[in-house]
Parts: sequence; C-alpha cells; structure tokens
Amino acid sequence: MLTSIHFLLTYNCNFSCDHCFLYSGPQAAGTFTVALLKEMLDQARRVPGIDAVCFEGGEPFLYYPVLVEGIRYARELGLKTGVVSNAYWATSPEDAGLWLRALADLGVGSISVSDDSLHFGEERVTPARHALAAGNAMKLSMGALCTEKPFVKMVDGRRTVEGSTLFKGRAVEKLDEGLPRRPWQELVTCPHEKMDDPSCVHLDAYGFVHLCQGLCMGNARKTPLPELLKIYRAADHPIVGPLVNGGPAALAREFELPHEDAYVDECHFCYLLRRGLVDRYPKLLAPRQVYGFGG
Repeated sequence: MLTSIHFLLTYNCNFSCDHCFLYSGPQAAGTFTVALLKEMLDQARRVPGIDAVCFEGGEPFLYYPVLVEGIRYARELGLKTGVVSNAYWATSPEDAGLWLRALADLGVGSISVSDDSLHFGEERVTPARHALAAGNAMKLSMGALCTEKPFVKMVDGRRTVEGSTLFKGRAVEKLDEGLPRRPWQELVTCPHEKMDDPSCVHLDAYGFVHLCQGLCMGNARKTPLPELLKIYRAADHPIVGPLVNGGPAALAREFELPHEDAYVDECHFCYLLRRGLVDRYPKLLAPRQVYGFGG
C-alpha cells in the first residue's frame, strides 16, 4: 500500500553529479507547472493510505515559486511534506534563512540537504552546513544526505564494493571503473525496491509513475493514479515480473539479452538490461533521458 509519493519537481539541476541516477543537469528537461502539480496532488490525495509527499529533483529550489506553491497546496490537502535539495542556495546561514522562511511558515515537515564530496568536492564548509544551521535555528526538521563514493573493502578475504552510490544512471558511466564484479548468475534479487507492493513511488512532470527510477508502472497523466494503482499487477508487468521472480538474472534470461559475465551489483546489471529495452517498452522504461538518451 502506498503511503507517500516523491514528486520529481524537475529533472533540471545546476549540478551534473557523477552519481546521479536520473542524469539530471542544466540541460535536462521536464518540470512541473503549478497547474499540473496541483492536479497530481489531487490524484495523490484520492489514494487511501497516502499521507505524505516529498518534493525533489533534479533541484527543486531552481523553481522556488512552484516548490512553495506545491508545499502550500499539499498542506491544504492535509498531506505531510518534505523536500530534498543540494542546498546550492545556502551561501551563508543568513541567506539560507531567507530561502527557508517561507517553507517553515507553511509547516514543511522535513528538509534533507546533500552534504558530500560528490556534490562539493573537498570543500570544508559546504552549503549544507549553512542550510542545517539556519533550519535548526527555525526548529525545522533538517537532515544531511551523505552519498559515499564507491570504494573497495576486503570482507572475508573477498574484495567487495562499499559506499552508498547506486549503480544506475550516470554512476554506471562514471564510477564503475576498477571495481570488483560479481557473476551475473548471482544477481537474482532487487535489494532496494519492493516492486510487487511498493510503499513509495516517484512521479515526474511527464506523468510517469516510477517504481524505480526509469522503471514505471504507468502514466498518471493518461490513467489517473487511483485507477493505475488498482490495475497494477507486478506479475503482469513485462519488466517487473521477471525482476520480482528472479532479479536481473531472470530479466536477462526472459529477453535473451546479450550481457557481460559480471557486474558491480544488481542495480548495475538491471539498469543496463533495462537500457537495452527502452525502445521496446517506451511507456514503461521512461523517460529516455534517465537512461542517458536525449529526447
């Protein structure tokens, strides 16, 4: 049963981070209008069980008026709210306070800001620190998101990949070099998503409802979300069905797709398999830009 929806307010971002699983960046298209955001929030409110929404991206603060209105309207509907940001706007505690004041006045539930070397290199005093200081002074619920670059660690005499980077999107292109890999036959689960019974989905401005970034149950602009959730069956989904039953290894066998002998992890294998199926399932593996394709 769904309890929350994360709105991808925009795919656009002022950063193009190596670990971004959405391929977000300054050229990325796909941003909510206020009217569309309200329409989708109305749909979310009609789904029993959903009591919270989160606004993220891309970078949602790039479209600050839309973000503020989205939080205001969600609160009007009785929904709890959260925001995820890279905190680029927090150039000092004072400036950060100016950005956060409107959100605090609207009763935003939580704000998470990125604070790691993938966003800010070796900068000692990051924008996140300013945002956290300002938000805490306002009694906001603030948190830091720290994504670790992948690194190799010996575990029981075996080289393993550690860190919190997910190997999909741009990370597959930028961060997999030199890392140990596992035989593809071992990759038989999805360790991160419960796609047969999701508690959270992502919704973008194109209407795509993501079970995992780039893997969609359908489109809420064509089939309203309450109806889409009623008709969704994991076993009937051509991509989700094999993944639930046997992970990316089962997906490879189902479609007899060419592949390498080994991958960093399940996400790495799954993402590359799905990338090879985008043209066959454009309504379910979408939008194309999250797979590194233009248009």
